[in-house]
Amino acid sequence: MNWFRILCLAGIAFFLAGCGTLSDSQLDPDSSAARHLALSGDIGAEVAGLAQPMIDSGETTGMVVGVLTPDGQQQFFGFGTTHPEGGHRPDGDTLFAVGSLSKGFLAATTSVLVQEGALHWDDTLETLLPADVQLSADAKRITLRQLVTHTAGLPRQPMTERTLLYFLEYLFTGKSFYRHFDRPYLLEYLSTFTKHNGGVPQYSNIGYGVLGYVLELKTGKKVDALVHEKVLDPLRLQSTGYVPQKLPGYEQRALGHAGDQPKFIRRGTLVPDWQFTDIMSGSAAVYSSARDLLAYANAHLASTGDGVLDAGLRETLKVQYERKTEAAASAWFVDEIDGHRIAHQIGLVAGYTAYIGIDAETGSAVVVLQNNFNWTDRIGHRLLLRMAEAQKKSGRHWVAR
Repeated sequence: MNWFRILCLAGIAFFLAGCGTLSDSQLDPDSSAARHLALSGDIGAEVAGLAQPMIDSGETTGMVVGVLTPDGQQQFFGFGTTHPEGGHRPDGDTLFAVGSLSKGFLAATTSVLVQEGALHWDDTLETLLPADVQLSADAKRITLRQLVTHTAGLPRQPMTERTLLYFLEYLFTGKSFYRHFDRPYLLEYLSTFTKHNGGVPQYSNIGYGVLGYVLELKTGKKVDALVHEKVLDPLRLQSTGYVPQKLPGYEQRALGHAGDQPKFIRRGTLVPDWQFTDIMSGSAAVYSSARDLLAYANAHLASTGDGVLDAGLRETLKVQYERKTEAAASAWFVDEIDGHRIAHQIGLVAGYTAYIGIDAETGSAVVVLQNNFNWTDRIGHRLLLRMAEAQKKSGRHWVAR
């Protein structure tokens, strides 16, 4: 390899490490400003004040915001369009790719299996994977708990030459640079894996790929069927799944557009949907609607009538690794902002941005879905904080007008 190519790949590696992909928790750092803004009690006006400027400026093509208020009401607000040419205003039932929100469903499924006794949090890859799978000493010690909390020491994705070259292609075309991450590839990576970060949370897409593979081995069921059985079907989430073509409203789905990424495609341009290999589907392949995601969030707060499922969902919200920001729970990260504890997940993939946040103390939740890839989601946290502050200062519930 010549020096020019080495320098190019090094530059791409730096860029990739800095921006990541599929998920990144780059939330609005100025969320404390929420407490200084007017608390009108009109949730529709509050949402529009945050969302409409993003549409008007061209920052995002379309957006749906779902809000679960402290009094238990669910409201949905659509802005922009699913596509500028022949599209329509999205609503609570419009399908979006939700990227790494997929990890939440996989973590919840894992938690239910632990509640059922089929798995244990301290099970290691050495015992979970077949004896003929070659694992490094560090890979053998990775536990189920470490996989769901991003504390296994696995990277976001292996930084190989092939990955970097595919990423360079992605910047100009939008094509997936995860298409080579199949089962043999990741198992080969585990055979030489060396842990470097001492158990500090390090977001890992491939970690959830390995988690999905483990669940398939232990249950004899594919991730798609397993997640439906343990989480989606009991919660009656009929617009959520891994095969969007089978979901209601697929033809009217929101189409993905370039935003902050891919870097060299004009913002607002259509980008191709990503297809994931079997082992990576549990990490990022889910499509869903704001209505389903808000119902899923609510299930973490209110009883579903299924004791095992309730226990499993509550378990995913428990912080396993404390730190000042983004304390690690199971797929969820937890932040203390202005005295309010917010659990959240972010999904970024192929022209889409997804956010889900829960404030368990107030019993509120927010879902924000965009059909552009935008690093910063400044709406979700702000709405949760405004609802919390309104309730705290006045005892007043929010209403839709």
